[in-house]
Amino acid sequence: MKIFTNILVFLASALVIFNITQLDFNNLFGGDNAVAFIGIAASCCAILILLIFRMSKKIEDKMNDKL
Repeated sequence: MKIFTNILVFLASALVIFNITQLDFNNLFGGDNAVAFIGIAASCCAILILLIFRMSKKIEDKMNDKL
């Protein structure tokens, strides 16, 4: 499961980098930049959710070891 979450975090990070390259820095609040901003926000949320999932699995493993 750890390898799978690592792969997903890597893919989400790659999407953040890709969407940053799609931004038009001369006109940040116009044009098609909204799509890139939404992609960046969604990828960051995915990374956060995956890290929370990984921490919850570690806590679950520690709780099972105590029983």
